[in-house]
Amino acid sequence: MAMPETAVILAAGLGTRMGNRPKGLIRVAGREILYRTIVLLKRKGVERFIIVTNEHYEALYREFIERHGFTAELVINPEPEKGNGHSLHLARGTVSGKFVLVMSDHVYSEAFIERAAKGNGLIADRRPRWVDVSEATKVKVRNNRVERIGKNLRKWDAVDTGFFVLDDGIFNVTEELEREKKGDYSLSEVVERAKLPVTFVDGLGWTDVDTPEEIKRARRMLVKTAVKGIGDGFVSRHLNRKISTEISALLVDRVTPNQMTAVAFATGILSALLTLFSLPLAGILYQVSSILDGVDGEIARAQLRTSRLGGYIDSILDRYVDGSFLALLAYSTLEGPLWYLIALLTLLGTVMVSYSTERFKAAFCRDPHREVPELRNLPGKRDERIFLTMLFLLYPAEYMVKSLFLILALLTHIRAALTAYLVSGKVSEPKTI
Repeated sequence: MAMPETAVILAAGLGTRMGNRPKGLIRVAGREILYRTIVLLKRKGVERFIIVTNEHYEALYREFIERHGFTAELVINPEPEKGNGHSLHLARGTVSGKFVLVMSDHVYSEAFIERAAKGNGLIADRRPRWVDVSEATKVKVRNNRVERIGKNLRKWDAVDTGFFVLDDGIFNVTEELEREKKGDYSLSEVVERAKLPVTFVDGLGWTDVDTPEEIKRARRMLVKTAVKGIGDGFVSRHLNRKISTEISALLVDRVTPNQMTAVAFATGILSALLTLFSLPLAGILYQVSSILDGVDGEIARAQLRTSRLGGYIDSILDRYVDGSFLALLAYSTLEGPLWYLIALLTLLGTVMVSYSTERFKAAFCRDPHREVPELRNLPGKRDERIFLTMLFLLYPAEYMVKSLFLILALLTHIRAALTAYLVSGKVSEPKTI
């Protein structure tokens, strides 16, 4: 299905419950709600934006558009106290054909917009995770179309997400309601009168922001849905992410991804230095640095600040932390040529685990964990190695440290070898003539 090239954003509300502030310009996770919506829609091919606002906030929205360099037009609603159906009607002369309609006070994850923009009619959620259903607008569906819609429905099938994919035929309906209601009618009335088709997008990240308390919920939703996930090891999935996302939710409006990268790196280097003084404390701090290492990526994705350079620098710093920790641990605990050799093999193995996947990305420009799903379940990822290191160092007997180096040496080289084997069996090069 072809993507609409135009989006209409309804932003004419006075924001009385938010201290008479334009809700679209409220920052959640370091970005204005409207900025987030526009950027994510642009990534899906929407090129033109119509913002319906009121005369009180016109200057603020114009400044916002100019500051970010967006291609957007303002339509002024001189009667913002009327229903939002009237605001939609005011956009009738600016769009033709298919278009996206969204609310300025709704926060969406990228995964939601990816699915919703491909839908048709009202986008509804049968398993809403991030909204107060008692306050949400409910939808009763019949034959895949809206039968009834409203907040007080006793029997309903899904929740209205505030996201629509419409065509300009909707203005025939608003024209009728303009005459009947004298311009004062809600969008829900338009939807019910039009019997819009319904597309279900269930359980993904979206919420609305009507009160200051709901900003916290939106922030948490953006962080929780910003988890990379696909390349995570067992420990990250079941422990680290549960902690790091809580930290990210607290810090996402206060720090930048680069600042958190620096904090994680400093913590990792400090843990390496502590191997000279206290192995249990060094192991614990090493694990803390592993948890913090996930925070910068979560914040970057939640703030829409991801970059290839950031990922590149983060990967290099991780290698320095791991190399420093293992080198100083070997220096402070091991003796004899054999154990120095094993320590060297361990250092080489930790580098090869990373290199075997990063080299794949460079050679094929694809994510190896997506191309070869079996890699996701191979043991030996960084989060698993760090957690294992912490466990062995909690009881820092000589045989425990030596056992750790032996296990890490075997684990890393086996993983690197299996990675090469699985990749060679799944990926074929294009034929040359």
